[in-house]
Amino acid sequence: MKIKLIKFKSTKSTNDIAIQLIKKNKTQPTLISSEKQTKGRGTMGKKWISQKGNLFISIFFEINQKRINFKQFAILNAFLIRKLVAKFISRDIKIKWPNDLLYKKEKICGILQEVINYNQKNYLIVGIGLNTNISPKNKSFSSTSLKNIINKRIDNRKILKNIKSIYENFLTEIKKFSFDELKKKYKEKK
Repeated sequence: MKIKLIKFKSTKSTNDIAIQLIKKNKTQPTLISSEKQTKGRGTMGKKWISQKGNLFISIFFEINQKRINFKQFAILNAFLIRKLVAKFISRDIKIKWPNDLLYKKEKICGILQEVINYNQKNYLIVGIGLNTNISPKNKSFSSTSLKNIINKRIDNRKILKNIKSIYENFLTEIKKFSFDELKKKYKEKK
């Protein structure tokens, strides 16, 4: 299934843009990316530090919660993004449930999921903040970046292209396979 791509230089929050698009009835599966976020959000109202040089995206699509529910999507998204990151750095990435990816106990990625109901349909918004080139400073936890791990600048365009491709495939698979089948497929680390 094809996903529309919309790019921004700067925005308050890619998740907020996704909500606006859904409420304007632009509900085709869409991936929103921004080079910078001024008010990036994490879970439970926490702020996500969004420094230029890292990757900030939101993907949204319609979901059938009778088939795969919100919590099950949280599991699948964490496995999916971990698998993608592991391809680029070929290292063991841990999942800190429900929404963080860690390398040696340092945060490398945060995932924020939201469900929006519009016109009696549910849309899942998956916000992903991936530290590709910069390790944000945060008092609550330590973080790292892909660049720090492999000592090489990361091409965000390449990762964005891979995420788009993986999610296009994923959107086709969620219509064909059960949660258990998808979990088994994506849980594999390599």
